[in-house]
Formats: sequence, structure tokens, C-alpha cells
Amino acid sequence: MRPQRIVDLLAVVALVLLGLSGYLTWVSANPGNGRVDVVFNGYTITKAPVTLALASLVAVVVLKLAGTALRRVLGALVLVMGAIAIAVALFVRPGGEELSRLRPELSDALADQVTQSGGPAPWFALGGGVALVAVGLITILTAHRWRRATARYERDPAASPADQWKAIDAGEDPTL
Repeated sequence: MRPQRIVDLLAVVALVLLGLSGYLTWVSANPGNGRVDVVFNGYTITKAPVTLALASLVAVVVLKLAGTALRRVLGALVLVMGAIAIAVALFVRPGGEELSRLRPELSDALADQVTQSGGPAPWFALGGGVALVAVGLITILTAHRWRRATARYERDPAASPADQWKAIDAGEDPTL
């Protein structure tokens, strides 16, 4: 499988995993006294995974059009975004005070004992971050072997505008 295909596949995997981490449960809190658990999705806790997913998608699309040097720069950028996604997945764990600011029913005055439990969203963000790091590394290491963007629709700079109009009148496509 060519490196470009691997990068495309891993980028889609990262997009899906980071996108899911924004909508799955990041943490749930039980306020006690038989009250219903309060569930916080990843986007409520941190908007970083979804933002990183969209930014990396744009970077991967631009990789298709870029030259070798810019591909390496964008690969390094994607690698950094993957590292940030991993850090967010590992270290963003909101405390009771933060959760009570988001949902007042979890404040100390109303809840006797708030217990928290983690959800699957940080694991999805971690997987997406690892996929982005892999995309960045593969891009940096193999950028010189990628195919260049096609010049099929570029016009011949030597042809004058009059020659191009004559070609159109003759039923030919002057861009080929």
C-alpha cells in the first residue's frame, strides 16, 4: 500500500475517533440521594479533539496539493496536533468544582457526595491522537516519494490567447 493511501486511511480513522470523542461520554457524575446521573460529553468538557480533527483534515487535504517541503511542514504540524490530542485525552479530567460550574445541580450545597466515573470518550481521543501522530510521521518520512499534483488542467504558457480560441473553435480542448 502506498504511503499516500496509508495517510488517507489513518486520517479518516483519526477524524472518526476524534469526532466520536466529542459526542461520547467523557465523564458522568452521580450527585447522590438517588438523583439521575449527570453525563458530560467530550464536547462539553473540551472542544479540543473535534477542533484538532477538523484542522488535521484540512492539513491532510492540503498535503495532496503541496510540494515536498510543504508536505513535511504540514506533516510536522499534524504530528503536533496528534500529540496535543494525546495530551488532552490523558490529562483533561475535570474536578468537582469544574463540573459544578457546568451543571449547578452538582454543587456541594445540593449534592451530598458527588462520585465521578469516566466514559469512553478519552480513549477515542487517545486513539485519534495516535493515528494523527502516525499520519505526521509517515508524511514526514515519505513526502519525497508522493506523487505530485497533476498539471492536466493547466494551460500551455507558450500558447497565445488567440491560439487557444482557435483550438476551441476547432473543437479541441486547449488545456490538454
